[in-house]
Amino acid sequence: MNSSWNTPRLREDMELKLVGGGPVDYAYQTDKPVEYVAVANESSGLLGYLWACDADDAAGWEDRPAVAIEASNSAAYWLRKLREAKARALPPSEALAELAENPSGGRVGGIVPGSRARAKSVPELREKAREGWEPPAQSAPRGRGR
Repeated sequence: MNSSWNTPRLREDMELKLVGGGPVDYAYQTDKPVEYVAVANESSGLLGYLWACDADDAAGWEDRPAVAIEASNSAAYWLRKLREAKARALPPSEALAELAENPSGGRVGGIVPGSRARAKSVPELREKAREGWEPPAQSAPRGRGR
């Protein structure tokens, strides 16, 4: 064996040092009620839901399983937006409101106007994502009385 590989330095335990905290994220779980918005695109319809819970400083994404690949691609975009909001110290509900005001579009989808709602829990929202989604009923314009 080559003697350069047989040194005490190579047999010592490595000491790992944390040099950066990495990206700042909201908590990924909560057992409390959540606010959410629907995210959809033209080709697949509903992709998933962005959700937020101020009580646990939590926010996240629930995929719609029926469009798993497209939903996963969309999730990466929207979770990055949540991370950017957390880095600016926005509470989760404010991040959700801000994203709803400036929806994206295209393949990653956009936040469906008027879709903001509440769910009792993330599992309830997950079940909603499995079932699919119907856009909110649009109220018909009222005619003028005669």
